[in-house]
Amino acid sequence: MQARRAATAAAHRQYVEQHSDRIFMGGPLLDDSGSRRIGSLLVLKATSRAEAQAFLDAEPYNLNGVFESVVIRAFECVVHPTEANKQE
Repeated sequence: MQARRAATAAAHRQYVEQHSDRIFMGGPLLDDSGSRRIGSLLVLKATSRAEAQAFLDAEPYNLNGVFESVVIRAFECVVHPTEANKQE
């Protein structure tokens, strides 16, 4: 799967950049050592589950079978990141 992810990474980054106004945050999930990618997390601004699904349906990693499974959940943000604790 790592090879498939690597082959699709540029298209994924381009897709994310095109939709950056809708993405609150995202990135790879790592194993406990912090050295191996084991998944992805994306917090998307969407007005409905259907809108989130449409975004996912066109996402290059998803289109190319990188994701073994996908879970879409509603999320209510009550703690907002500040400039001081954002990673660069």
